[in-house]
Amino acid sequence: MTRVLVTGASGFVGKPLCRDLVRAGFRVSAATRNPRRVDDLHGVEVRPVAGLGAGTDWSGALRGVDMVVHLAARVHVMKDESDDPLAAFRRVNAQGTAKLAVDAAAGVRRLVMLSTIKVNGEKTEERGFTGADAVAPEDPYAKSKFEAERALFGVAGASDLQAVVIRPPLVYGPEVRGDFLSLLGLCRKAPPLPLASIRNGRSLIYVENLVSAILACLKTPAAAGGIYVVRDGEDLSTPELIRRLSAAMGRPDRLWPCPPALLRAAGAMTGRAATVARLLDSLRVDDRQIRQELDWAPPHTVDQGVAATAEWYVERFRADPEES
Repeated sequence: MTRVLVTGASGFVGKPLCRDLVRAGFRVSAATRNPRRVDDLHGVEVRPVAGLGAGTDWSGALRGVDMVVHLAARVHVMKDESDDPLAAFRRVNAQGTAKLAVDAAAGVRRLVMLSTIKVNGEKTEERGFTGADAVAPEDPYAKSKFEAERALFGVAGASDLQAVVIRPPLVYGPEVRGDFLSLLGLCRKAPPLPLASIRNGRSLIYVENLVSAILACLKTPAAAGGIYVVRDGEDLSTPELIRRLSAAMGRPDRLWPCPPALLRAAGAMTGRAATVARLLDSLRVDDRQIRQELDWAPPHTVDQGVAATAEWYVERFRADPEES
């Protein structure tokens, strides 16, 4: 029976991935700094590691492992308090991944790494990004993830290790954090929002769809060496996403029209240009490669993912309004 080691197993993607790997018949090990955070993962063996960096010793965690799914990372944050954010991201994401890849090459067959669509860039025009497009990472997080990809493929090119990279767009679902959690709170409060005139398109992926894509990258021989982008299958504008989230929570959406140029000007004057750009710009992906090469399709629709996320948020708010 194939043994899979999951790094970042206690995280937003890691927990549902571990559960689905167990259901699919894999032997699953979780590499984690805090074993108590994976106590609820039944059937998963815990393998403690000190952290993720250039000095991490992976020999114990990798013992008897056939495949690795590498989710652990220093994640993108809006207000990074590090004195040198790029150096901090590089230590964990680039150097840490490189060390994992080197240690894994001694006996692991395949390593699937979760990257980010931000490696390709921050926005698209007419067509969506593909895994074959030129890269244009802008912020420290995206740069470090691209460096991690290069390090992984460098090790794979000099060994028998098979490398696979997945670059997802925004991932959402129960237990989501960050900007999407803030958006859920906004939809619950239902204030008037000047967003009705936005005509962009953004690709998203429901966490269970992403887990399905990861499983396809583990199971399918043709995935070796691939760089795949993934999405739910339906791109949404900012106002359409708000409408669907609001409807799923039984809340009204109070959207009113305002020229996008005026919104950009307001963002520039208030120091929130990047936030406004994410509301206005398009960021689409073209996922035909993974669908054709791996015969993969997302098992859940956008509406199913939105409904599950909204249901989780409503229950969370009822249980602890302050936390939401």
